[in-house]
Amino acid sequence: MAAYKIQKTPFIVPTIDGKRIEEHFGNATDGNDALSIAHMVAPPGWSEPFQTPEFDEYTYIIQGKKQFIIESETIILEKGQSIKIEKNTRVQYSNPFETPCEYLAICTPAFSMENVHREEQ
Repeated sequence: MAAYKIQKTPFIVPTIDGKRIEEHFGNATDGNDALSIAHMVAPPGWSEPFQTPEFDEYTYIIQGKKQFIIESETIILEKGQSIKIEKNTRVQYSNPFETPCEYLAICTPAFSMENVHREEQ
């Protein structure tokens, strides 16, 4: 067995909001529930409902800008910036800007629909 794994075929998460999600490692790709790494592209105008996940989430912005509403504070990150949001923190992610936002998201433990706790819109 090899001491490494090269990911050539990430899992493309089906979405209905225009966001592209490619999970390279995590629950959907290799059954890893300790960590997930995903490459994402959020289109202009995209947003998600508020959520209070049971995981720490790290975000690194590759291109564009992304808005975070953390508790009641609004933060905007741009290319080259990153953030860590502690688990059990209420947050909303969006791209209210005119260009797509490309970023990496790393979750520990791994992202799952069971532990993200999205609110009804």
